[in-house]
Amino acid sequence: MTYTRHISIITLFLLLGFAPGMLLSNGNAEQLEKPKARAMSDSLKKSILYQILLPIFTTEGTFKKAQEMIPHIKATGINTIYLCPFVEYDDDTDRSFWSRRQMMSGFDNPKNPYRIKDYFNVDPQIGTNDDAKAFVDAAHKAGLKVIFDLVYFHCGPKAVFIKDNPDFIVRNEDGSVFINNLWYFPELNFKNPKLREYLISNMEYFVKELGADGFRMDVASSVPLDFWEEANIRVSKIKPDLLMLSEGHNAKEQLKAFDANYSFGWKTALIDVFYGKKPATQLRKIWTKEFEKYPSGAHILRNLDNHDVATDSLASKNGGMRYEKAFGHRGMDAVSVLNFCIDGIPLLFMGNEFADESPVNMFADRNHGRTFIAWENLLTKDGQDRMALIKKLSDLRVSNAPLWKGETQWIENSAPENLCTFVRDSDGEKILVCVNTSNKKIDADISIDAKLGETLLKYCGELKGGEKILKASFEPYGWIITKLK
Repeated sequence: MTYTRHISIITLFLLLGFAPGMLLSNGNAEQLEKPKARAMSDSLKKSILYQILLPIFTTEGTFKKAQEMIPHIKATGINTIYLCPFVEYDDDTDRSFWSRRQMMSGFDNPKNPYRIKDYFNVDPQIGTNDDAKAFVDAAHKAGLKVIFDLVYFHCGPKAVFIKDNPDFIVRNEDGSVFINNLWYFPELNFKNPKLREYLISNMEYFVKELGADGFRMDVASSVPLDFWEEANIRVSKIKPDLLMLSEGHNAKEQLKAFDANYSFGWKTALIDVFYGKKPATQLRKIWTKEFEKYPSGAHILRNLDNHDVATDSLASKNGGMRYEKAFGHRGMDAVSVLNFCIDGIPLLFMGNEFADESPVNMFADRNHGRTFIAWENLLTKDGQDRMALIKKLSDLRVSNAPLWKGETQWIENSAPENLCTFVRDSDGEKILVCVNTSNKKIDADISIDAKLGETLLKYCGELKGGEKILKASFEPYGWIITKLK
């Protein structure tokens, strides 16, 4: 087989600050002394995340109603539920403390899921702490894990702790509240050890009392790294195998604090490639950049949609539509194949599993906007086809070691504008993934000296073996996942 992997050593050293290592040349460029990410269990490596924004997950927007949907989530093969913030949202109506997007939504909703008033208690509109525990218990009974979203960089202007602890938030020299210019929220003061202890006790409460299996940390790289490292040590004593996910891009975060980081570059590359603005090689370019940046064994979140993207994709710059509609159902199928088969941790936003293209918005709820995901899509052929695909991809990923722990090796092909080709390799067991990222038919030669094995899953694609070359043919958005001998 002919593989290529490119590593910019200078880039790596500048980003991580580690001493140079030796190079090994065997068709790949390998870093012998590249720092290693912290150990991650096989169970966590198999994680497939399903993000739920409770206020618009159901028309009721409650934990109790969401609990009724756990069998549906289980049926997709997904194994980990990721809950967006559900603790009490700040309901302050002073718009000087509202984010731009919150005001632009036009819903006149003072509640923002990422502007917290009380870190320890569920928002009354969503339910109670007992409801939250009942939801987690039901998920555990179904064999699912649940991670909670933490918003520790900022809080709401009426946060319950401010009266008794005014120095828990950052202030100007005159004592007035400092307001960041990103979202217009007060920032938390991590120079205060009491604030740090308050937040760590919040994490401990979630694990001990509500059963959390891990955390997703909002804008994590804006919070001091030593806080996350200390918090990880503390909460891991209660439940050792927690999933710690950073919405950030600090290359050192996976050394001690986190198991995975977001990839804003990968998401943007998917958008550019499937819109036809950039060639399919852009995905490889971003992957290589991140491979260079992060420690050996690091894990990256793979997604297109999430609560932010689903909201922002309705902006005029993206044609005023969700990407499901912009790319079409078969295009989003191809996106799913890429995210499930590339190294990292795949994430689906609620509704992706039944091809939802409804105009949902993170600032809506049952009293404002009422932009819920469209459960009726489950009754359509497109919705049922997507459900079947996600179930197959989920099962395929967790049952084939190359897809959850194998190295990624990019393969050359003769149609680099449209065809994405890579191999996942684990101890000599190899799976080839080929995805046509365009809405046109393509034929291509794939430069790989291997015999085709069992075809695991495919859509409108064919491969034929040859001497060091595979002949490939794909219909629009066609793809193949196949074993190699």
